[in-house]
Amino acid sequence: MSTIDIQTTQNVSIEYELASLRERILSFFIDMLIVILGFTALSILVAMAINNRSWDNSLFLGVWYGVVPTVLLMLYHFLSEVLADGQSWGKKAFNLKVVRLDGEEPSLTDYLLRAVFHIVDSILSAGVVASFLVSSSSKNQRLGDLTANTSVIRVRSNIRFRLNDILNINSLESYEPKYPQVQQLTEQDMLLIKSVINRYRTFRNEAHEQAMQKLVERMQMVLEIGELPKNREEFLRTLIRDYIVLTR
Repeated sequence: MSTIDIQTTQNVSIEYELASLRERILSFFIDMLIVILGFTALSILVAMAINNRSWDNSLFLGVWYGVVPTVLLMLYHFLSEVLADGQSWGKKAFNLKVVRLDGEEPSLTDYLLRAVFHIVDSILSAGVVASFLVSSSSKNQRLGDLTANTSVIRVRSNIRFRLNDILNINSLESYEPKYPQVQQLTEQDMLLIKSVINRYRTFRNEAHEQAMQKLVERMQMVLEIGELPKNREEFLRTLIRDYIVLTR
């Protein structure tokens, strides 16, 4: 299993699983099938709307079958990833997502670069370039990823189970939440806190000490907490306990 560490905008390092070459190929085939179906439907509509003699024109056929599918493929990937937060339909089928390696959200330019470089990665080279680069690079990046500073990761769908597995809380009667304002946070926030705690406990070094401190300070500001307990790890674990009790 290949993993990658991404530094968030709060300077906290999170570990993600990289999508494998097999998963990316299969997701691309699903996307290609959607594009082919769309192109077929468009061809039928155009054939019904124009003079049938146009289909006998070699220039028209060259443009239609050579350029239009490529444009549709780029538009499909660009629009689907922009509108679905880095997930085309193929990626959704395998729980994959596009992310930036610097922790920022991918921009329109990033998605556009990824879409345009499909010409080299996937079309002109029949996928050979993309497959070679994804399988040989340390961050599983094709040319489109390298130019946009992105990669593709796996998205976990069992967030609720993983959160409840962190700490065993029996009932509201046996536990009184200390920070009720934690309800404004999201499950992704809780997973971030869990990840920071785990990495802090596994790797006791200065970098993870600083990550823990910055996360605590961030939580204090967001939740408008006055005085914090001296034990930073226990404070973060308390936030997780409170969140599970108040939201489950």
